[in-house]
Formats: sequence, C-alpha cells, structure tokens
Amino acid sequence: MPDTKPRDVQILPIATDTTVMRSRSWARLRFEIEYALAKGTTANSYLIQADKIALIDPPGETFTQIYLDALQQRIDVTAIDYVILGHVNPNRAATLKALLEIAPQITFVCSNPGAINLRGALENPDLPIMVMRGEETLDLGKGHNLQFIPTPNPRYADELCTYDPQTEILYTDKLFGAHICGDQVLDEGWEIINEDRRYYYDCLMAPHARQVETALEKLADFPARLYGTGHGPLVRYGLIELTKAYRQWSQQQTSADLTVALIYASAYGNTATLAQAIARGITKAGVAVESINCEFTEPEEIRAAVEKSAGFVMGSPTLGGHAPTPVQTALGIVLSTGTNNKLAGVFGSFGWSGEAVDLIESRLKDAGYRFGFDTIRVKFKPDDATLQLCEEAGTDFAQALKKAKKVRTQSVPATNVEQAVGRIVGSLCVLTAKQEDRASAMLASWVAQASFNPPGLTIAVAKERAVEPLTHSGNEFVLNILKEGSHIGLMKHFLKPFGPGEDRFAGVATEESTNGSPILADALAYLECKVQNRMESGDHWLVYATVEDGKVLNQDGVTAVHHRKSATHY
Repeated sequence: MPDTKPRDVQILPIATDTTVMRSRSWARLRFEIEYALAKGTTANSYLIQADKIALIDPPGETFTQIYLDALQQRIDVTAIDYVILGHVNPNRAATLKALLEIAPQITFVCSNPGAINLRGALENPDLPIMVMRGEETLDLGKGHNLQFIPTPNPRYADELCTYDPQTEILYTDKLFGAHICGDQVLDEGWEIINEDRRYYYDCLMAPHARQVETALEKLADFPARLYGTGHGPLVRYGLIELTKAYRQWSQQQTSADLTVALIYASAYGNTATLAQAIARGITKAGVAVESINCEFTEPEEIRAAVEKSAGFVMGSPTLGGHAPTPVQTALGIVLSTGTNNKLAGVFGSFGWSGEAVDLIESRLKDAGYRFGFDTIRVKFKPDDATLQLCEEAGTDFAQALKKAKKVRTQSVPATNVEQAVGRIVGSLCVLTAKQEDRASAMLASWVAQASFNPPGLTIAVAKERAVEPLTHSGNEFVLNILKEGSHIGLMKHFLKPFGPGEDRFAGVATEESTNGSPILADALAYLECKVQNRMESGDHWLVYATVEDGKVLNQDGVTAVHHRKSATHY
C-alpha cells in the first residue's frame, strides 16, 4: 500500500487529565505477519497530566521526531516524571533515548523482564526504573493512582497493562488492538472492524491463547470503560463484545484436538517473526499452537508441551556460529522427551551463517524424526515472500497432522443429510490473487451471485487455503470461470499439492488483469472483483465481493459444474 499521506500525530483529550497521541502511518511499517493486510497502523501513546506527569508507551523510531515535536507543543517535556512501558523492544530505543536527552530526570516504569530489556536496549545499566510486579501502585495525584497488571506471553514476556481507577481506562498495550489507520479515534460502528481485530488476534494472540486466557482473568478485576490499546481505535463501544470474543477465540485454541509445540529463541526479532508466521499458518488450519520462547520458559514447561503435542517446530538464530544456550537446552529436552513418531520442523534466521539451524536439523534427522516442511533458513530480515512461505509451511504442517489423525480414525459413511447437502452444485472456478510480491490461487466451486446492484458474488474460502490472506476486505482478485470440456487440465493443475512458496502459475498461460491478479487464458470468462466484507462460517470464510470488470472469453462455451456425493469433502 503506497504511503499516500504523510505520517502525523493525532492528539485528542479522552478523559480527565488524559490525552491520546496517535502516531499514524497509512502505509505498512513492518514485515511482521500482523501488518500483512497493509491497512496502515497507529502507535497509540497516552499522556496523563496530574500533579505528576506520566507518558505511556511512546512509539518506535519510525515516529520519533514527529512524536517529540507534537509532544513539545503540548507540554514542557522537561517536566515529565514517568514513562510507563507496556513492553520494551529495540524499535523504541531511539525515542526513549531522545526523551532522556531532553528530560534526564525521567523514571521508567515497567515489568521486571521489561527492566532487563530496557537496560539492554538503552545500553545503560544505571537507568532509574520502577519495577511493577502486580502489587505496587503509582500515585500521580488528583486520583490517578495507577495499578499494574503483568500479562506476559512467550512473544512479549515483559507485557504490562496499566489501570487508572480515576478514569477507568485500562491501557492494554498489545491486547485488543488492530493494525488499521484512520481518523476515527474510538470504535464507533465497531462491527466494521471486526475482521481486522480478528486477524490481529489470530496473528499475535492465538499462539499464546493459554496466556491470553490468564490475562483476561486478571483484567476482569479492573472495571474498565475504555481500553487504551497500543494500536488501532480505542475500545469503548465494543468493549464487552470484544472481550467476549477474545475469550471465545482463546477457548477455541486451548480446546483444539491437536497441538503443535513451537519452540524458539530470537536475538534480534527476526526468528520470532518467522515463528509468528508459521504459527499463523498452523492455527488457521485448525490446529492449536503452544508457543514457547525458550529464553523465558522453565525446562519442565517445555517438557510438558512436547509430551502433549502431536508435533513440534524449533527455531533458532545463529550467534557466533552456535545456537543460543536456551535453544540447545530445549533441543536436549525434545530429544529426551519426544518420540520420533511426532512430526518435526526447523527454521531460523542468521546474519552470515546458519550453523544453529543445521545443528537442530541434523540432530533431529539422526534421531529419526520426519519433517513436516523443508527446513527454512532466512538471512537477515524476512520479506513478504518469506512470510508467505512460512505461513504456507505452517499450514502444510498442520494438514499433515490432521491427515495422520484421520487415517487413524475409522471412516464413517456419509449420512443422509451429508449426501443431500452434497448434491448442491456450483460452477468450477479458479480464484487468483496477487498483492505486491505475493500471489496465489485456488480451485473453487462454492460460488454464487449475491447481488444485482452492485453486481456481487459470494465465495467460500477455507481458512487453511494459501490464498486466504489475499481475500480480506479491500483486497482484489480475479474469479476465472472454467469451460466444460477443457477444464480438466486447469482443475488438475490447481488441485495438486503445492510446496510452501511454490509458484502456482508455472506452466499456466495467464494475462494480467486491471487489478494485477492473473487471468487464465483458457478460462470461459473472468470477473475482476473487490472484497467488500466477509463472514466467519465454521471452517470457511464467506467472502462477499463486488464485480468491478469482467469478460466472456468464449461465447460458445458452457460453464463447467462440480458434482459431489457428500458434503464432507469437496
């Protein structure tokens, strides 16, 4: 998405003595999978001006200068007493260093793991830090006696929420956010951003569902009228519904039949980004992930996760030609605990060499483990194509586990209802989509016209489909309608299993449509479509799209139709 507007800072009073400062970018800022919808983002920071002045969650270095400029126009920055951090990452270091230069008297407030990260990020072991473990409070005066709730998870071991009883605002940092950018500060009409909130949850929270449930139990003790999120609109109008949704989504994960232990460490965040994309691919296929950052996890917890899992995936950076000690310890636990009938996977990032990845792979191969995907090695930072490969690898891994379980389960004949539903027929089509460097396709027959004006259609897309991330609201695609009598070749091509990141269009004659998605030269007709919204429907997303353009390529042809005998499979 091009950055058509300059980055800016939106400032608005939201409660007594309290202001939100929303650093905004209409372009995608980072390559993490949760930014993949490319709808921009806001980095929300909060200013409480009581007898003492506290700043909550200053943004990362992308916004450092414009944020400080806006802050200095608002207050005397040299008078800031506290900077409260929901989590610490190296991206924030530039902003925090700049604040310290202006106001060296600042005291930082964070969790104990946050204090360790902060001293490292700022390269200052003597920083003035107040560590909040959950019982301490911070009195700013005028009734703003702040309370703190540690809500750690494997990705953000230092996560800390802050509650202000004076305003009943709960500052939730990573929880309840969304990566979208706009002028709307609060979530009026919150239903229209449900899809974005769900995507954010699936990417960031689903791999940590057990920890999210624990966090929700803690937060229930703090009556909030507003969630001050780290990203996206602040949550007021849909607060009850979103909280219930988080509970429901987390319960779906923790009660899943199959679980994958995702074990990793990350030196600079790159391996963690790969882990997140793999986890996204696994969870979207209906298999739960137990995410384990082995730098912050006790050996017994790793052992228990491996024992109960149907498979495991290990990731590591390479530091000085070796795997970090926590990864080596975790590998030893896996080899001593796991049985080699479990499916395995290996991934990692590195700067100049990838010895750690090679070590893990060779040790697991020597132990007789089968691999669910080819080992993923990434040099430096991942890009969109790499994240797509990781997500597809995760989905393949999950599907292999599900297939193995299905083989072990005795097949049951289709019921009368399943046979009857299977008699619903649909036209055979191929959905193709391309967004920047990512392209994908799928064979589809669950397609129906949905509206006359505007001309629109619905198409059911299985959650684990590789093309699914390209069918969110605002995305564009082409629906290629196949011709009876010449559809077999294309049907076989798009039905075959593709490896992660494999080109779906190799050997297929295509042309580029107006929206950039491929048109199949041998199709009967094609429709250029834009997704307007979509609805979760069990194991599928029901996508509603309007038709922007289209053409019949063969006036004498007839549409190929898909006949089924059971509703239990395509």
